[in-house]
Amino acid sequence: MKLNQTASLLIFLLWASNTQAQPAARARDLGIPFIGEPGKFNAITDVKGVQVGYSTIIAGQGKNIRGKGPVRTGVTAILPRGRTNNPVFANWYTLNGNGEMTGTTWVTESGFLEGPIMITNTNSVGVVRDAVLKWYVKTGWHKEDFWYTYPVVAETYDGFLNDIYGFHVKESHAFDALDGAASGLIKEGNVGGGTGMMCLGFKGGTGTASRIVKVGDSTYTVGVLVQSNFGAKKNLTIAGVPVGVALKDTLNNDFKAPPSYQPGDGSIIVVVATDAPLLPHQLKRIAARVPLGIGMVGGRGENGSGDIFLAFSTANPGAFQRNRLTSLVTLANDRINPLFEATVQAVEEAILNAMVAAQTMEGINGNKAYGLPHEAVRKLLKQYNRLATKP
Repeated sequence: MKLNQTASLLIFLLWASNTQAQPAARARDLGIPFIGEPGKFNAITDVKGVQVGYSTIIAGQGKNIRGKGPVRTGVTAILPRGRTNNPVFANWYTLNGNGEMTGTTWVTESGFLEGPIMITNTNSVGVVRDAVLKWYVKTGWHKEDFWYTYPVVAETYDGFLNDIYGFHVKESHAFDALDGAASGLIKEGNVGGGTGMMCLGFKGGTGTASRIVKVGDSTYTVGVLVQSNFGAKKNLTIAGVPVGVALKDTLNNDFKAPPSYQPGDGSIIVVVATDAPLLPHQLKRIAARVPLGIGMVGGRGENGSGDIFLAFSTANPGAFQRNRLTSLVTLANDRINPLFEATVQAVEEAILNAMVAAQTMEGINGNKAYGLPHEAVRKLLKQYNRLATKP
């Protein structure tokens, strides 16, 4: 199909909603065993108040014509307290900094995240950042006449499948993701900012997971969302099984890489949400545990990868004040280990959920990223006696 044919002949899909009638397969459906108790949706939205929205753009096929496509990209929005402007305690951490997450200087300095977290492709960070400011104006997010804020926008690179220098993400796509954000079940795989991503030798994208944690007499939730676009195939490990090695000659992604490309180049953005009462310095510690989950599936923090993580807590809803003192509830450092463990577990599962849900995608110039072969994974898990048994 030629790109100059009429628009009615183009493949064009734009989803602003995050709900789906027929959810894609998830890692547990393949019999992948996991430790820990997931929440109701096994998603970041299990943390009460958190909403997620997507705008997914898929258009055209064939030879890349800059500015026309093919297009395989989008925007993801995470709203910590939905549409309520009530900043949350937050902090961030980077494993390897070959990437971008705007607004983090003030997150570190102030200890607060003051708005949504947006994720898109590398070249669309600026337009999405500006769109968030316009969305604040449009929705009356700030009630004062005078305000300032630094939107948090992160990215991973989708230029092997997407016409990334065509700048197809517009402010309307950011608005769609924000306006369509909701709680409950959310899509995974080839959606939102994760649409054109690849991971550990196969198709990557957006994934999520959660854990329920008991700390003394209290129960907390840890939820994770990833935009997964990292890692070399040879390192792919699932439940301790060397899947990447076993499938090294199977469904190798088909694209012409630039001379500078090295296996493992790419990025991963991870957002961790919790309702546990953690302060900013403790949330930094949570974010610093994210790489342990990435390492379990084969991430190595390669030089060409932007591995950037942000954690926030929805506890202490009255913490953000301008003129008066406030009282806080905090968790003792000596009680934090279960939350560390839950973070590692949820990150591992979220990445594998992204890969299991992602379907084979052909992008610019016929470049193709293959979806993880489900039956082959099941056979390998069974071979290594790692296939989960139903209770």
